[in-house]
Amino acid sequence: MGQHVDRELYDDSRLAPAGIAIYSLADPRELLLSRYIGQTAAPRRRFLQHLRTARLWLPEERPWWVPQPKLRPLYEWIRELHADGERLPTMIIHSWVPTPKAARLAERSRIFDSLASQMPLLNVESEILGNQLPLI
Repeated sequence: MGQHVDRELYDDSRLAPAGIAIYSLADPRELLLSRYIGQTAAPRRRFLQHLRTARLWLPEERPWWVPQPKLRPLYEWIRELHADGERLPTMIIHSWVPTPKAARLAERSRIFDSLASQMPLLNVESEILGNQLPLI
């Protein structure tokens, strides 16, 4: 998995890595179609965490080991991707922000923009934000 992470983690921000990364996970066949948006100060470690949490070595089944059911769709998607030709997601860093508060705002903004573009996000927030009417 470490080799996959080294090969499939891209920093598209055009900024020096500093602070907190705003990233997306995408199918490597459709890099412009974000499936998950997140934030992390350690992108490589977070990418590995996503892949390990999917427990790809277990037989095909729903990820019952993910404690919160609302988080399971992400790991179901990673497992489905892997079942289809042993593919794994690509992580794309879109920006770097200096503080946790700025990271939360940038993450939510990217989620909202992606939902407005009708991307099939698997984020928990997508259900909440997707049901809100824009104020503008």
